[in-house]
Amino acid sequence: MMDMMKVQHLAPRAVNPAAEQKVGAVDVVKTFGEYLNDALESVNAQKQAADLLTQQFILGQISDVHSVTIAAEKASMALELTVQIRNKVIDAYQEIMRMQL
Repeated sequence: MMDMMKVQHLAPRAVNPAAEQKVGAVDVVKTFGEYLNDALESVNAQKQAADLLTQQFILGQISDVHSVTIAAEKASMALELTVQIRNKVIDAYQEIMRMQL
């Protein structure tokens, strides 16, 4: 059975330095900053969507309590994840600052 299965090996690709895009530290920081900003905007959008659904439910414009509950739980979990990531980043920063050179 093993001889019937084909195993693909990953061969190293030839690297062409001229074709490679150079990325500097400023570009990495900018990209990381944009990533964080996009993630925070996504969390905020989820919260706003949950708030809008809650208001519509209270006003009687929608009657599906399940969608309201799901949206609120998604927003809550996204916020909790954001807080936990922030805590881990702060812990890592504090650990780096304690290192002796």
